[in-house]
Amino acid sequence: MNDQMSAHKLLFIVNPGAGNHKMDLSAMIRQNPAVQKHSFEIFELQKNDTVGKIKELISKSRAGRVIAAGGDGTLKLVAECLLKSGTAIGLIPAGSANGMAKELGIPTDFQRALELALYGSAKTIHAIRINGALCVHLSDIGFNAYVVKKFDDLPQRGMWAYAKAAWQALWRHYKMDVFISTQAKEIRSKAAMVVIANATMYGTGVKINPAGQLSDELFEVILIREYAVMEILKIRFTNLAFDPEKIQVFQTRKLKIRTRYKAHFQVDGEYLGKTRQIEAEIIPAAIQIIF
Repeated sequence: MNDQMSAHKLLFIVNPGAGNHKMDLSAMIRQNPAVQKHSFEIFELQKNDTVGKIKELISKSRAGRVIAAGGDGTLKLVAECLLKSGTAIGLIPAGSANGMAKELGIPTDFQRALELALYGSAKTIHAIRINGALCVHLSDIGFNAYVVKKFDDLPQRGMWAYAKAAWQALWRHYKMDVFISTQAKEIRSKAAMVVIANATMYGTGVKINPAGQLSDELFEVILIREYAVMEILKIRFTNLAFDPEKIQVFQTRKLKIRTRYKAHFQVDGEYLGKTRQIEAEIIPAAIQIIF
């Protein structure tokens, strides 16, 4: 295969279990006239697929664009495989939250998202490495991570299920004792949660990090000090302004967090259990993504 053909080849990495399971994403891609104009392959993810396996698949395909069809977890997997590679990543959002798609303004309509992935231009964004895991969206320790755990345990999906998980978590979660250190400062505080933000908003569309930029080689840390029911709900589900007495926001390239006791921890919507220590560092110019 020559370089010109390789530049136009597409590799679709599809999560068949994404979202509500009502769409056959592979069939929709395969039958689409716009896709049929290109040389393409479709690979459906299985539960035991590793980053190494997907990297090998991408290398063998020699695709010019790799398009993730699924939710935030699918994008994160593809991004991990293509970190610092320069290969453009497209996204067809088909998950429950689609937080990064909303962040980037990628349409949730299948056809519009597909056309953007095929014909749009790629831009460079940074990412964060947190306890060895890649974060392209948002990570946190404390309250919201506990909500993610409760949400994963529920049979339903969608905003009502998330609200139910948040309500349950509000009555069962306790504040943490945290010690935060960066290159510029050290902070000891009580905290309901600490957000490590690559992006600006959660999948609900609410901006937790209004000043964030995806290309400034800095990430934001949002320290939510006070465990107040209305403040937590306001942050998570409304556009009301933060109370500066209860919330502190700062930027850094590196971060360490220690807690007195183990606390719930999540990265890009994936619950990763409990931990007492977090180390985070920016990955500048991490991936090329089409939006």
